[in-house]
Amino acid sequence: MSDVKQAVVNGKTALGIEFGSTRIKAVLIGETNNPIASGSHEWENQLDNNIWTYSLDAVWSGLQACYADLVKDVENRYGVMLETFGAIGFSGMMHGYMAFDSQGELLVPFRTWRNTITQQASEELTGLFQYHIPQRWSIAHLYQAILNGEEHVSEVSYFTTLAGYIHWKLTGKKVLGVGEASGMFPIDIATGKFHERMISQFDEKISEKGFGWKLAQIMPQVLTAGEDAGALTQEGAKLLDPSGRLKAGIPLCPPEGDAGTGMVATNSVARRTGNVSAGTSVFGMVVLEKELSKVYEEIDLVTTPSGDLVAMAHCNNCTSDLNAWVNLFKEFADAMGMQVDMNELFGTLYGKALEGDADCGGLLAYNYLSGEHVTHFEEGRPLFARMPESRLTLANFMRTHLYASLSVLKTGLDILMKQEGVQLDQIYGHGGLFKTKGVGQRILAGAINTPVSVMETAGEGGAWGIALLASYMLQKAEGQSLSDFLNERVFAGDTGTKLEPVPEDVAGFNTFIERYTKGLAIERAAVDAMK
Repeated sequence: MSDVKQAVVNGKTALGIEFGSTRIKAVLIGETNNPIASGSHEWENQLDNNIWTYSLDAVWSGLQACYADLVKDVENRYGVMLETFGAIGFSGMMHGYMAFDSQGELLVPFRTWRNTITQQASEELTGLFQYHIPQRWSIAHLYQAILNGEEHVSEVSYFTTLAGYIHWKLTGKKVLGVGEASGMFPIDIATGKFHERMISQFDEKISEKGFGWKLAQIMPQVLTAGEDAGALTQEGAKLLDPSGRLKAGIPLCPPEGDAGTGMVATNSVARRTGNVSAGTSVFGMVVLEKELSKVYEEIDLVTTPSGDLVAMAHCNNCTSDLNAWVNLFKEFADAMGMQVDMNELFGTLYGKALEGDADCGGLLAYNYLSGEHVTHFEEGRPLFARMPESRLTLANFMRTHLYASLSVLKTGLDILMKQEGVQLDQIYGHGGLFKTKGVGQRILAGAINTPVSVMETAGEGGAWGIALLASYMLQKAEGQSLSDFLNERVFAGDTGTKLEPVPEDVAGFNTFIERYTKGLAIERAAVDAMK
């Protein structure tokens, strides 16, 4: 305890803060890279004029509340007030669109990854580059705004992601980590920078518009893990800690996206490793040994924070609808006068799912709060359906919603493993779906017919991952790769708890997927009818 206290006082720590979809989380780590304190703040996006967004006020008030919660935790644990750190890192939800004018003013409300409003741009850019450009990527949002004839485009001086915006305002540096940057615009793996051929193609494509900018001029500089990304300014320190106690001059690592920090937090940055992050959205990441044989609409290509090529199957919806049903059960408990702890309620209901039929007893659900590009839905309508003879039990109901949360992901991962023959030595699960021991892990193993490991640190998630990237910048030895640093200095042989797929689960999930695929017509009817 005294050693940790001294590390806090002397700034021998690293701070990571990640902006998730529903929670902003801070994790403070000590010299051994283990978490020693944390803070958090709940927040939620809004649907404003059919755009999923967060206000700038919510961004800054949320960041300050999260940091204040961390300060309080440190004071309670160690009896000291935070004044400095060895390094800081910020990460956030990848993709989206934040465009600023020459005065640094936001031109249009932040368009998050959750929006599915750029289909034309996505298709045209994919054809132009011969490289899959998903709807949620920043370049798709920019090009769609051009196609829409939006007036603000001519005024764009800079556009970036949420993590890039936070980093810019705290350091004055317009930079991004390569993993985060790979969700803005394609990366040339040979150079670790934005792909110059594609930049030229884009500029030529829009040349007749006569904008006063070229694409390279309005995008961030791309940095690799371990590189210096600037330092906290006096203004930045005040933004983070309005009390004025936090000192300026603290170095920052390159800002990263939640995909990259998830890879770091699960030690999945080496080739032939993979991870699945399952929370509000869900995505599977597989670090590739070589390029894919062709362009797949369902598969995105991004990079690790070190710049290695990663195949990413991303789905907009995962646990939000499941959480809504759990909250309904909480309302019932409250109405009956029962005091129920939410963690206990989640654990009980998730555990109940394992008692259900392997094929969910004929039940069916779609968890689409928003659209899903993989299944070709521009909007979502959460729904639950069954046949008269289906077995409606609590166990089957919960199992159905757990299956639904991973069904779109299975489509993408099946392409990699079955069509491309991608080999995996290990795959890790992390995020809210895996907090109840053994349940989400078993469901995922059944979905992809692959062993799944979960580490005790899985609950720390991306905030810990970005703290580790900040620590890597400080602690790495000469020439030490990020993968070696994680293996030697952080995980030291810890591979987590592995769960093999249960054959009945594999068969049951395959049966469910057949029902799910046929039933997509029901989801389409709901989107068309419920306006």
